[in-house]
Amino acid sequence: MRKLPLDHAVRNLGRSPLRTSLAIAAATLVALLAAGGVGFSRGMAGSLGSSGLATNVILLGTGSEESIERSEIPPGVAEIVAASVDGIARRRGQSFVSPEVHAALPIGRDDGAGDGAGLVAVVRGVTSAAFLVHPQVRVVTGRAPEPGADEAMVGGAAASMLSATGLEAAPGSTLVIAGRPFTVTGSFAAPGTVLGGEIWVPLAALKTLTQRATDSAVIVGLDTAELADLETFAAIRTDLELAAIGEADYYAELSRFLAPVRWLIGATALLVSLGGLLAGLGTLDATFAARIREFGTLQALGFRRRAIALSMLAESLLVASLGGLLAGAIALVALDGLAVRSQMGSFAVEIGPAALATGVLAALVLAVLGTALPAFRCLRRPVPEALKATG
Repeated sequence: MRKLPLDHAVRNLGRSPLRTSLAIAAATLVALLAAGGVGFSRGMAGSLGSSGLATNVILLGTGSEESIERSEIPPGVAEIVAASVDGIARRRGQSFVSPEVHAALPIGRDDGAGDGAGLVAVVRGVTSAAFLVHPQVRVVTGRAPEPGADEAMVGGAAASMLSATGLEAAPGSTLVIAGRPFTVTGSFAAPGTVLGGEIWVPLAALKTLTQRATDSAVIVGLDTAELADLETFAAIRTDLELAAIGEADYYAELSRFLAPVRWLIGATALLVSLGGLLAGLGTLDATFAARIREFGTLQALGFRRRAIALSMLAESLLVASLGGLLAGAIALVALDGLAVRSQMGSFAVEIGPAALATGVLAALVLAVLGTALPAFRCLRRPVPEALKATG
């Protein structure tokens, strides 16, 4: 079979710059939506999977195993656990036992000019022990807040989320948390975890702010002890009404709970991608329909319909490849690392090889489908009729 040269398909892309640009834009949109949907799902799943450590156990209030924010346990549990359970990790005499309060609170400005577009962030009240049980957290700039002071340290993902709404989170700035000003003393990074989407403040300050005397949870770092030891402690101390759960298990369960959200986002991205796909199909169809006379001429010159269809497919694949590459560049620049607010804090969209490959694949599917129907419609005409076509 006599084939058309590849440069014929390349030259045809410049014959109608407007239509070619529209086709590339459609391919870019389809690829970007597909890549964004995969990046969202992988970012959520990855951050939850990396947030919990196998060596940590969370002590929660009985009946609140699904949510730390709803949990309440008596104050002083941390000291009781440290003194009662053997095998807890220690460093320089300090036990890896971190009492914490978790709360989703509104964040506003210190000038009263708005509330950060209704932004709500997860605020974690901590002590110095939090850095022992959460080794993923690393101070990047400034310092940790002083105990009892109205100071805050902002995670990297949280800072991105705040800046997107016009709120300043640099050291020295002021954030209004639930109506109370806090001075930002530093920032921290916790790559690949939900911790980076939080704001950390002193435990006592957050308790005062939320008007609560109880803690949300106690995070215990294990050395030779096991989860069963904490479960036994919780069972013996019925007066404390505690439940023990592995930190990794907690986040795994949270990931399963949020799985429908990931599916919903994926389905939404798919539906919007289908809309872009239909628009792209219409653009490609119009592009090829205007060239019926050209296809008839090629057949008169001896080229078979299959060869012409393959040349049409090559054009579409070139357009799709350009759209896929453009979408990949946009996704890496604009979406990769983008902070997304969720009920457990925030997480970063992860545009990795899987997301990029999905985007390119979606664009290629557009190319194949966008060629099949026009090729059938344009090439089925008899040659004399095609040569008389006006477009």
